[in-house]
Amino acid sequence: MDSEFSIEGRFLGFVIKDGYKLKGLRLGTAEGEQYIKLSKELRALLRWDLTPGDWFAVAGEKTLDRKTGEIKLKAYRITPLAPKQTETVKPAKTKASILVCQKSDCMKRGGRAVCQAIEESLCDRGLENQVTIKGTGCMKNCKAGPNIVMPNKTRYCQIDAQDIPALMEKHFPREKIKTLV
Repeated sequence: MDSEFSIEGRFLGFVIKDGYKLKGLRLGTAEGEQYIKLSKELRALLRWDLTPGDWFAVAGEKTLDRKTGEIKLKAYRITPLAPKQTETVKPAKTKASILVCQKSDCMKRGGRAVCQAIEESLCDRGLENQVTIKGTGCMKNCKAGPNIVMPNKTRYCQIDAQDIPALMEKHFPREKIKTLV
């Protein structure tokens, strides 16, 4: 079931696949961060010099993925907006993300157990609402899988589920968490 959508928000950044292909953009809205895929026509016309924080209206097509139940947005038009003088919408706080390769080689080498260990460790630390786990395509290091990338862009290869608690302590120390809460 397809329908049209139109939303306004702040441009947060582009989504790049395979290291160089522009695929979409991230928009901060009142409901939170939205990923919006760009149509091929729009990708060809879009300027790369968009500034994060600028306001845009995005219109396009909304579809429901029947397998996952996920709503997907595809943009066909992006219009710059003047900043609103009486703006009451606070920009959504972006969550830190841990990237985990979801391709077959990494999954065969223990990727599912690594994802589960990360999720458990985030819950143990009370970070499940501040850090997300995002599955990615191939990270181009298949023989050294499973591969993950922490929020500070540190990449880890040949990760085992038993390594996750030590990594979480390194990147999210318990004493820092206590002072944040």
